[in-house]
Amino acid sequence: MLWACIALPQLALDGVLRRHEAPEQPLALVGGHPQRRELLAVNAAAQRLGLRAGQRLTLAQAITPAFGTIAHDPSESLRWQQLLATWACRYSGQVHAGWADALVLEAGSSLKLMGGWESFEQRLRQDLRALQFQHRIALAPTPRAAHVLARLRDGIRLFDSQAMRQVLEQVPVRRAALPGDAGERLHRLGVRHLQQLFAMPRDGLRRRFGLELLEHLDRLLGLAPEPLEHFEPPARFDLRIELAFHVENHMPLLFPVRRLIADLATFAASRGAGVQRFALLLEHDDEHPATRVEIGMLTAERDAALLFELARTRLEQVELPMPVVALRLLATQLPPFVPAGRDLFDERPAGTMPWEQLRERLRARLGEEALYQIEPVADPRPEHAWHRCMAATGAGSGASAIDWPLRPNWLLPEPQPLHDPALRILAGPERLESGWWDGDDARRDYYVLETSGGQRAWAFTPVGRRGPWMLHGWFA
Repeated sequence: MLWACIALPQLALDGVLRRHEAPEQPLALVGGHPQRRELLAVNAAAQRLGLRAGQRLTLAQAITPAFGTIAHDPSESLRWQQLLATWACRYSGQVHAGWADALVLEAGSSLKLMGGWESFEQRLRQDLRALQFQHRIALAPTPRAAHVLARLRDGIRLFDSQAMRQVLEQVPVRRAALPGDAGERLHRLGVRHLQQLFAMPRDGLRRRFGLELLEHLDRLLGLAPEPLEHFEPPARFDLRIELAFHVENHMPLLFPVRRLIADLATFAASRGAGVQRFALLLEHDDEHPATRVEIGMLTAERDAALLFELARTRLEQVELPMPVVALRLLATQLPPFVPAGRDLFDERPAGTMPWEQLRERLRARLGEEALYQIEPVADPRPEHAWHRCMAATGAGSGASAIDWPLRPNWLLPEPQPLHDPALRILAGPERLESGWWDGDDARRDYYVLETSGGQRAWAFTPVGRRGPWMLHGWFA
């Protein structure tokens, strides 16, 4: 087997930068004890000002006050790791997210499908760049070796155990993820690289460092199985973003909403699902209940641009009772996604919007009841033979399968007298007697007529009579 490890060296900072409106400005992630705050991570702009991870906050402010700070929330890193683990499930059936700031996935089974490791690696990197996460990727025959090598250097690829051992022998013991403080202790004893550690007697290592170190080395080299707990994607999407300032109108909300929806689309695609309904919760201060914005569609979609357009349209219609301090996106209905059928030779002009997207945009802007379709009803009376139907993609009631007689393309709202001395009967009569049960009894004989002007009319007379003619529709 072959295992790929995706190391995420600045996961917490990337999670902040990707939802920040100005990620190019100097920014630092701050954590630690309230009396001893320090910089946990800094972006490139902050580094150019002389700031470094590990600096005391007071020292950094003495160097330059021109940088922003964001408090570190460890639970945020876990949420981002789980989101990326869900994304990785689209490439492998075995994904492990138990190691901090890293993902491990079984890659050997997917190499033929992906066209080899180079193509597979390129796909991973393209997605990670689109998701805006810094990363290092390594491939090795064991998951623990891939994890160690990915933390050490980007782009390492090893396909057999012998080559893997040769590379591991050159890894410094302090960079080998040894359990506890074993790496530092071995370094102080003069053991610099794993090659020296591999050559040491196992009994002596067990007595001094414990059985855990030997288990680590065996799993590193593939001499013992690695007990990995495979990641199971959650059944629902729930992500929350706290805003840096209070927002009083919908415009500043669009940037974080776009990012949330992009993550939702990635989440749905990774599960082979679509999104049919989701909710935006606009949270307020002072214990005021959140403003809930529901977005629903007739069919499952997962195009991020379409989902964002629908959400933006709904947000424009919302009046905020109080400033917004946080956003939460919740999606619980994630049905299987079925792509729309397309012809092999699609003659639709470039730039034309697909009907499904146009339909959802119209519903979002005009309201749920504004867009409907016509569905036939098994009633012979023309004015009762149809009704409005909201299920624009569902099958009808079955009335469409009835073998109806000839009907006009244009049915008038109300029958009206037809006066023409030169009418010619083309077809008929078709007798219609119905409606006695609902008080709208109809007893008519319908004919297809040709007028003096050459038009084809659909008209009726009372049963058993030839006049007066009542026009009910026109044929095209």
